[in-house]
Amino acid sequence: MLKEFKTFIARGNVMDMAVGIILGAAFTAIVTSMVDDLINPIISLFVGGIDFSGLKIALSSDPDAAAFNYGNFINAVIKFLIVAWVVFLLVKGVNSMKRKEEAAPPPAPKGPSAEELLAEIRDALKAKK
Repeated sequence: MLKEFKTFIARGNVMDMAVGIILGAAFTAIVTSMVDDLINPIISLFVGGIDFSGLKIALSSDPDAAAFNYGNFINAVIKFLIVAWVVFLLVKGVNSMKRKEEAAPPPAPKGPSAEELLAEIRDALKAKK
């Protein structure tokens, strides 16, 4: 079982996936900052200065009671839409590159080499004699 695990880990796909997960985590931090620090303030200008993260419905009148924090949910949806848009653009770019590679005409067939041409000339000269 250990041998199978070593084989699995040594595959290139696993390493590619690990790099993707690490980059994804870093990208998530960037998107979180962008939404919290740039997008939400702009949106709050249009909706009257509302801070989404503070929107909630208290389940009781006690200030320490549990609450539905639907403002955090709105932030999460905005972050998801941004990440989904970026992933869409990446996939669209990769698919476009693949289509260009597939649509490229095949290379022209190679002609005879210099040695082959010389051999043909030699054979043609011998045939005349």
